[in-house]
Amino acid sequence: MDSRSISFKKRKIRVRHRCVACYKMFNRREHLVEHMKIAYHSLHQPRCGVCLKHCKSFESVREHLNVPDHLFKGNCKAIFSKRGCTLCLQVFEEAIALADHKNKCQLSPPRPLGTSTQRNPSRSHTGSRLKAVALDCEMVGGGDDGTIDQCASVCLVDEDENVILSTHVRPLLPVTDYRHEVTGLSEEDLKDGMPLEDVRARVVSILCGGHNDGAGRLLLVGHDLRHDMSCLNLEYPSNLLRDTAKYVPLMKTNLVSQSLRYLTKSYLGYKIQSGKHEPYEDCVSAMRLYKRMRDQEHGCSGKGEGNGLNSWKQSDLEKMKAEELYQNSTSEYRCWCLDRLSNP
Repeated sequence: MDSRSISFKKRKIRVRHRCVACYKMFNRREHLVEHMKIAYHSLHQPRCGVCLKHCKSFESVREHLNVPDHLFKGNCKAIFSKRGCTLCLQVFEEAIALADHKNKCQLSPPRPLGTSTQRNPSRSHTGSRLKAVALDCEMVGGGDDGTIDQCASVCLVDEDENVILSTHVRPLLPVTDYRHEVTGLSEEDLKDGMPLEDVRARVVSILCGGHNDGAGRLLLVGHDLRHDMSCLNLEYPSNLLRDTAKYVPLMKTNLVSQSLRYLTKSYLGYKIQSGKHEPYEDCVSAMRLYKRMRDQEHGCSGKGEGNGLNSWKQSDLEKMKAEELYQNSTSEYRCWCLDRLSNP
């Protein structure tokens, strides 16, 4: 047997290392280790309900489920089309179970503010046992070209979609653009609005549960909260923010933020912002998205932050089997399902 035949046989029997989470293959174990360090695979990651492949986001899962079966070498698309929920992406054993689930999974748009189902907007929740509230602000434009954002209306709702605070805000600067097509606001709406500092004080009091020392602070839910917090001149601990625009499982495949309108349609099943933006509607949608993510069952042991692999020596990691690497890996973000288990 010549040397070329021997070399060919060696290449043929070379061991490949497979990631047990995303199924990528590597020629060298150290390459698998490096992959696991940057992939942050864990039970908290979104994954295909058919083949259990882990993905960075739910959008990645959707793309995976749209790949023709003959290209993926599996039958995920065919099975999901018959037994999968297009909103939460769960897969069910029987069609009856799927039909029952869809009736609960697809939600109806929130009723307009002021209907009999809403509490009085002036009602105070200071000292209540709320754990999370959702915030949304609408801005009008100031300055010569109307590009300076000014808070014009604020809404806060609780986890049961009841109004805690809903008010117009008196802008600090003259309004040069009411952005009526989006906000629906006019000069008449804002002339009797609350002063910004009073609104800010109310919001802080609600978030801090009425405690001046900040004890008992609530989780703050919203979409792209930095804009809302900026216009209110509000600072809040990052570990208490639940931003649907920045939560990795809800982002695009390339980890760019999705719009609240898209997320609501894709994950809750109804449309918002068809005309003007309603702060109450946006608040409710953000809260519903948060609760849908929070209520996921991951069967986790409580690990959800950092990357456990960084605490190991490289030499020890390279001795681990693929399953052991996965068991010691943790998410790069704090999964919202952990909010059910402990205080953030």
